[in-house]
Amino acid sequence: MTDREQKWSGVFPAITTQMNEDQSLDLDGFGRHIEALIDSGINGLVVCGSLGENQALKPAEKVEVVRRAVEVCAGKIPVLTGVAESGTSQAIEYTKACESAGISGIMLMPSMCYKGDPKETLAYFKTVAATTPLPVMIYNNPISYANDITPDMLKELAEIPNFTSIKESSGDPRRITDVRNAVGDRFQLFTGVDDLALEASILGIDGWVAGTGIAFPKENQYFWDLTRQGRWAEALEIYRWFTPLLHLDVHTKFVQYIKLCVQECGLGREWVRAPRMVLSGGERERVLGIIHEGIRNRPAIP
Repeated sequence: MTDREQKWSGVFPAITTQMNEDQSLDLDGFGRHIEALIDSGINGLVVCGSLGENQALKPAEKVEVVRRAVEVCAGKIPVLTGVAESGTSQAIEYTKACESAGISGIMLMPSMCYKGDPKETLAYFKTVAATTPLPVMIYNNPISYANDITPDMLKELAEIPNFTSIKESSGDPRRITDVRNAVGDRFQLFTGVDDLALEASILGIDGWVAGTGIAFPKENQYFWDLTRQGRWAEALEIYRWFTPLLHLDVHTKFVQYIKLCVQECGLGREWVRAPRMVLSGGERERVLGIIHEGIRNRPAIP
């Protein structure tokens, strides 16, 4: 079965890009974090997404990150990369480089510096998809990136075979049902909003591009498995513990918040790439309070 014929589903965490204090890549630390995620039972991995600081990395660095992820995963799970370039030609060039690095597929965002109209957004997606045999996850995040890929637009994209899945991050759980009504089961539907994971699961999704869960991989996977089994009361109990932590995924500083969470859980370091800066002062103390409360009350996982 080819990558394009596979149906992605389950937990595909969006991993952070580990760095040293001098902002250079820490590929060894990155690899160790991947291994911990694989051990938890994830079904796939997303590198160089927004949480992976895609836009702050040089093109060659992103390819280095992709190569290390492919090497560590060693075919056990599919590896996707975020494609978040400013222009169509850059997106095509980066996708081709990732093909050579052994990537399983791409998670394609609209152009990062231009709020296009629907015609322009559709043309961008179609043009990039036409240049690669790789399966493509459509990433819709109008809150952060201004371009909304609506259910009507998805009807048009559904005609193109290598669009296989959607990461839906509009922040509106009603969109799950609207997408299903528009295109049925044509796409594998993933939620990308951590603190809507239970709501989205009830409405019917195939997977979750998880953020905060990279710091709590066993609990994240256990919660997901409960939703697959329809054990809603147990899932709700875990979700109530998890929700203050999941809220960290939907803040402007979600990269700093989640990297700090990863550090406090012993799975990496908090260092980020400028212009981002590590947290300080009262904000740092507030976020640490949320993280440490979550660690103290961590549920027992069978």
